[in-house]
Amino acid sequence: MKKKLLHILFWSVIAAAFIGPGTVTTAASSGAGFGYALIWALIFSTAACYVLQEASARITAVTGMNLGHAMQKKYLQTRAGRFLIGLTLASILVGCAAFEAGNILGAASGVSLVFEQVPVPFVVALIGIIASLILWKGTVKQIATLLGFIVAVMGICFVITAFMMPHNWAEVFSGSIRPAIPAGAEILVLGLLGTTVVPYNIFLGSGMKHAQTLSEMKWSLLIAIGLGGFISIAILLTGTAISGAFSFEGLADALSNQLGAGARWLLAIGLFGAGISSALTAALAAAITAQSLLAKPGDNRWRHNGHRFRLTWGLVLAIGLLFGLLQFQPVPVIILAQALNGIILPVIAVILFLMMNDPGILPKEHQNKSVYNILTGTVVYLTVLTGLFNFIRAISRIAGFELPGQTLILFLSLFLFLMVMIPVIKKLFQK
Repeated sequence: MKKKLLHILFWSVIAAAFIGPGTVTTAASSGAGFGYALIWALIFSTAACYVLQEASARITAVTGMNLGHAMQKKYLQTRAGRFLIGLTLASILVGCAAFEAGNILGAASGVSLVFEQVPVPFVVALIGIIASLILWKGTVKQIATLLGFIVAVMGICFVITAFMMPHNWAEVFSGSIRPAIPAGAEILVLGLLGTTVVPYNIFLGSGMKHAQTLSEMKWSLLIAIGLGGFISIAILLTGTAISGAFSFEGLADALSNQLGAGARWLLAIGLFGAGISSALTAALAAAITAQSLLAKPGDNRWRHNGHRFRLTWGLVLAIGLLFGLLQFQPVPVIILAQALNGIILPVIAVILFLMMNDPGILPKEHQNKSVYNILTGTVVYLTVLTGLFNFIRAISRIAGFELPGQTLILFLSLFLFLMVMIPVIKKLFQK
């Protein structure tokens, strides 16, 4: 039992990575604006997260290669392949650095909910020191286990808060099983998927070494991600306490009015846990991604205590701290990160799909079966749709024009999906 629990804690790093201040904001805003109607979107997003995370972790468990090493093996020999690897690395590093400030400021917001007199720069600096010490001293396995405990504490706080509130459980059940998109909720639905299925998490999960069997990995990962999805649903339920525009302070006030002063503390601890865990995982994921895409066998400079590994997470954390100390969200960089991630997420999903059916990567008995290919194909299409939407939204913010109609985006995403699926279909027919 202890062994199984440790395995779940180990994989809880994935939940720690996707339940950050951005997820708290998106999920709580969904509850505030649309009640229980979008719970199904969180359930689907969690399932999509598992499909991609399991695929990347399966490569590592079966072959000993993480996703980055598999990409090196498959694509490093051609100029287009090297460009793909470079684009992947740049997209993920920029994304981790851009969103790190939001993670740190989110953790600081949790502290400010109960200690308003403490200056935010002081809290940000303290968070930076704590994160640096953990990343410097801890191994990847130790950090993953620590993050598992943080997720557990964060989850308990949000779950207690959510279940202390009165709910119409018939509507909760209906919102969980009936996929309906209310008018005006389209962006939030894509946001829930985009904040749950994150490119750097795929490399993070694939790059963490473990001694688990394939079966142990699958079940532990399923439970860990499932618990992460349950916490996200609890956050959405918590968000139903307010209506209209969402803010952390507004949510804290609404919860305090309904449940008493203790609810503010629960929200503060949950938000702090979400921010600090995502700050750690963003920096760690950046280093693991760079390690997997750049390191050659036996290169000690990319070990967890090697100077290149530490330099990578150090730069990501330093950029986040700089913007956090200035209490400034690096909007242009975030827009660039959204655009790059809008390109790279569907690309990574397609690469995973190809590798799951490639005998040069996986033995036949570990390749995708037909049903799993259908599930993965569905997830790939939705990543193309989400990626295209985020890319167009980022470009429109830079250029100052309005987003094109939803029908046009749907047709574009379907066209792109069919184009990228051509090599997948060829591979399947060659089997």
